[in-house]
Amino acid sequence: MKQFRNSIIRAGLEVLYFSGAHILLRPIFSGVGALFMLHHVRPGRDDDFQPNRHLEVTPQFLRATLAHLKSRDIDIITLDEVHQRLRSENFSRRFACFTFDDGYRDNRDHALPVMREFSAPFTVYVASDFAEGTGRLWWIELERAIASASSVEVDMGSGSLRFDASTASAKQAAFDRLHDWLRSLPEHDVQREVSGLCARHGIDQAAICRNLCMSWDELKAFAGDPLVAIGGHSITHCNLARQSEAVALKEMTVSRARIEEKLQRPVVHLAYPYGDKIAAGLREFALASAAGYKTAVTTRPGMVFPENAEHLTALPRVSLNGNYQDARILPVLTSGAATAMWNGFRRIDTG
Repeated sequence: MKQFRNSIIRAGLEVLYFSGAHILLRPIFSGVGALFMLHHVRPGRDDDFQPNRHLEVTPQFLRATLAHLKSRDIDIITLDEVHQRLRSENFSRRFACFTFDDGYRDNRDHALPVMREFSAPFTVYVASDFAEGTGRLWWIELERAIASASSVEVDMGSGSLRFDASTASAKQAAFDRLHDWLRSLPEHDVQREVSGLCARHGIDQAAICRNLCMSWDELKAFAGDPLVAIGGHSITHCNLARQSEAVALKEMTVSRARIEEKLQRPVVHLAYPYGDKIAAGLREFALASAAGYKTAVTTRPGMVFPENAEHLTALPRVSLNGNYQDARILPVLTSGAATAMWNGFRRIDTG
């Protein structure tokens, strides 16, 4: 099902490009700028089974994106500058801002060298448990468990179910079904179910976080680069909307305090974990503001418009999605045409 959806989205992007519709829509829907969302940046892999492929782009595609923005004379600015421009209504020039979620080591090893080529600043949002090496990247744990198995068995509430995982396509189908089911569960149930799968299939969960995410010492050196800013991304990377108000606020404030203590620098920008409508809504937007964050970003797709100045803790982003690494789509993305169609041609979505 997700592969079908990806094919539809890709086809839609190509229609916008080849028809030239993105050029006609640009004056209306390009807004004043865009916040680009990334996770991993690393060389491509040949594995047939890559269910989290959408979360990674190659250094070459990142470079192409930056070159495209420079060719359009779009300013690449910090989140502090985004905040300042929105507050002061300074919209004389269009801008782009780059944000990376979770704190992966490849942001340092592969993204930073590319960003340096363009003197482009960026923000990395850090989940403090990931930096501690104790976090749970359950979506990667799930991928590793299914990758290692010819079949997987789970109890989804109505008895044990066995999923075929003997081929890449079967593995993808199993991952899609289990991922959607897990996203519907309370956080402790997610961890329990994925832990059971990992135990049955010999996956070292603890090693995944340590191997992929920067430690505090690495982050301190990384944050010393003048192009790098660090933001908050909660303690545990939980679905904040499913937590009590007290727990959600703690996730925002304690993670911020830990980062500030470890890195000795202020943290004033937040990314909501998951960041979609079922993980971040009006309550979370208000809590982020109450917690003292200057901005907070969602994963809701959209360009930045002047009206977003009234909703600084509900900012949309444009995903640089690993499933669509084609330079032809870059003019479509920066035109705002794709996100406008996704949003039913509404300029902002903060409900």
